[in-house]
Amino acid sequence: MNTEIFKLLPNESNNPSIKKAAEILCGGGLVAFPTETVYGLGGDATNPSAAKNIYKAKGRPSDNPLIIHIADPADAELYAYTSETYYKLAAAFMPGPLTVILPKKDTVPIEVTGGLDTVAVRCPSHPIARALIRKAGVAIAAPSANLSGSPSPTSGEHVIRDLNGRIEVIIDGGECDIGLESTIIKLDGERATLLRPGAITADALSCICKKVDIAPAVTESLKENERPLSPGMKYRHYAPKAPLILLDGDEEEVLSYMYRRQNAERCVIICYDEELEYLRNERIISIGARDDLNMQAHSLFSALRLADELDGEVVYAHLPSKEGVGLALYNRLIRAAAHTVLEV
Repeated sequence: MNTEIFKLLPNESNNPSIKKAAEILCGGGLVAFPTETVYGLGGDATNPSAAKNIYKAKGRPSDNPLIIHIADPADAELYAYTSETYYKLAAAFMPGPLTVILPKKDTVPIEVTGGLDTVAVRCPSHPIARALIRKAGVAIAAPSANLSGSPSPTSGEHVIRDLNGRIEVIIDGGECDIGLESTIIKLDGERATLLRPGAITADALSCICKKVDIAPAVTESLKENERPLSPGMKYRHYAPKAPLILLDGDEEEVLSYMYRRQNAERCVIICYDEELEYLRNERIISIGARDDLNMQAHSLFSALRLADELDGEVVYAHLPSKEGVGLALYNRLIRAAAHTVLEV
C-alpha cells in the first residue's frame, strides 16, 4: 500500500489535506493523526470493516477495545448513553486527555468495542484531531498509531516508522504535547473507576466524582480469563525489544547499581537528568529531572523507542512512584517490563 504523508503544523486545521484525509476515512480507509496525548490510528467508528482493518494494521488482538474520538463532548449522545456526571467531567476536562466509558448505542458496532456493551469516548483537544473529526462528520475509532505491543508514538516520525505502507494516510503534526495516552474511567453514577491513569489524575477526578476507585489492573496483571474493559489492560504494552527491568530502592543504591551494570553488560540506562554526570556516557537516556513528572511522561515513549536503536541486551529504568502523574508512568513502565521489578 502507498501511504500518503501530510506534514502539518498544529495551527493548520483548515489545510485541504485534512478534508482529503476525512474523505478517505469516510470511505473506509485508515488515517493516523496527532492528538495532545499520542498519535491515533483512525477509522470510521460506525464501520465494522474499518475497525477490523485497524486491528489488522496494528497486529492488535480484537478483544482489545478501541476509543472513539468526537469533536465536541455533546456528540457522545450519538454513540452512548450519557449522564449528569459525564457532563460535569466534560465541563472540567474536555476537550482534553480524558476518556469516559459509557453504555453504547447501536450506532457503535461491537467490532469497535471488543464485544463489550460499553464504548470508550474521548474529545481530544488537538486542533488537527478535532478538525479531522468534524470534516469526517463521524466519530473516529482510534487506538495508538503503532504496531501492537511497541511503545506508543509521540511524533509523526514514530508513526511513519511503524505504519508506512500499512495504512492510507499519515498526518505528521510533529510532537505530541503530553506523551502518554489519555486517562480512562468508567462511571457508576457519581462514582468512577480509574482503568488507565494519564495526565488527568485520580485527585483531579475526585474534584468531580463522589468517589474514585483505582482498578487493580492499573498496577497488577489482569487475572486469567478476565476481560479488558479498556485499552491497555490485558496485554504487554509499550515494550522495547530488549527486556526492561525496573529498579526499586534508595536513589543512591539504584544509581550505584546502574553504574555497575554499565561496566558488566551491554545495557541501556534510562535515568534522570541529575544522574547523567555519575554514569558513563554510553547507551544512556535521560527522561527529565527527577521531580518533573510531566517531562518524564512527555519523554517516556521516545526513550523506550530510542532504547531499541541503542541495541542493548537489557534496559534498566527507575520504578516510578504512584503519586499523581507518577501513577501513569508506573502503569506504562510496569507493563513494558512485564512486571519485572528488581529491588536493589
